[in-house]
Amino acid sequence: MSDPTVDLTALRPRLKRLIVSSLNLEGMDPDTIEDDAPLFGDGLGLDSVDALELVVALEKEFGIKIQAQEIGREAFASVAALARFIETRYTPS
Repeated sequence: MSDPTVDLTALRPRLKRLIVSSLNLEGMDPDTIEDDAPLFGDGLGLDSVDALELVVALEKEFGIKIQAQEIGREAFASVAALARFIETRYTPS
């Protein structure tokens, strides 16, 4: 029986590239983003507008729907947390 989830190891670099490209973080190298570094505040410094743009990019990239109540500090705390969040919702086509 195969598990229809994504590989977290491969997902993290993909998320980093998506964050940098979808939020136009010019000059930032996705490889320099730490898996557990905060995405908001003192980390990457993202804000609520960035969060909305990121949700749209994630929905498009992974073919998932993210409800407003799911956009929270826990799921969007770091790349690692975001990877776990995506893993629970993503079903490969």
